[in-house]
Amino acid sequence: MAVSELLEIIRGRAAAHGLNLIGAVPAARYDAAVPAHLRAQSIDAAARSIVVIGNGGGAFWHAYRRHADNHPDWTRREHPLDDFTRHVIETDLTPPVRERGIRLTVVYPFVSGAAALHFMELGRIAGIGGPSLLGVLINPQYGTWIALRAALLIGDEIDEPGAAAGFDPCPQCAPRSCISACPAGAVSGGGWDVIGCVRYRVEREPDCTSGCHARMRCVIAPQHRYPDDELRHHQERALRSMREYYRRHLAE
Repeated sequence: MAVSELLEIIRGRAAAHGLNLIGAVPAARYDAAVPAHLRAQSIDAAARSIVVIGNGGGAFWHAYRRHADNHPDWTRREHPLDDFTRHVIETDLTPPVRERGIRLTVVYPFVSGAAALHFMELGRIAGIGGPSLLGVLINPQYGTWIALRAALLIGDEIDEPGAAAGFDPCPQCAPRSCISACPAGAVSGGGWDVIGCVRYRVEREPDCTSGCHARMRCVIAPQHRYPDDELRHHQERALRSMREYYRRHLAE
C-alpha cells in the first residue's frame, strides 16, 4: 500500500470521530530525541515510523458525548473519555489498516504501568504542536486546545509531519496574557511552575474549577476553546491527580 493511501485511511477514519490532527515521522527521528526507555524500539523493534493521532477543538468531545448518549452507562466508567479513545482506535481505525496487511502497535498516553512513549516530545517532532509557556503543546490552528490520543507504530516508513512542525510562538508573543491570568503565578517567561500550580489547585481549588485561566487567555485560536463541560471534565481529572501527588510529596 502507498504511504499516501495509508494516511488517507487513517485520516478519514479518525476525522469521523473528531480526531483531526495527524502527523507521521520516522521512528528513528523520534528515538534519537528521547531516553532509551521511551524509544519506539523498546516497544516494537520492527517499527519504522510513528503516526500520531490527536484532536483539536471540541469535535472529539462532541463525538464522545454522542457515544455516551447512545450508551447510558458509559459515563459511569472510571475513565470514560480514555475508554472512548480506545474504542474508536481499536474498533474503527486500526482494523482497515491491519486488513491491508500492515503491521502496527498502538500506544496510548493514558495507560500507566505499560511501555510508554514521550508523547509531548513525539507530538512536537510529529508536527502536532510546538512548545508553550503553559506546559502543553500549542497548534497554529487550534492553539492550546489540543490533546494527543494515540500513536501507531508502523512497519512502513512515513515522513509527513503535521502543520505545527517548527511552531514556537511564545518567545515572540507580546501580550503574554497567560502569565497575568494565572492566579497562582505559576506561568512565567520561564514556563510552567508545576509545583506552584499543584499547591494552588489543591489548596484553593474553586479558583480553577471551570478551567485553566492561563490557558483560556492564550491569544492563539481562542475560538477553539473546549466546551464548558469538557473543561470541567479535564479540570476534575487533573485535580484528582494533583491531590494524590500533593498527598504523597507536598503535604506537611
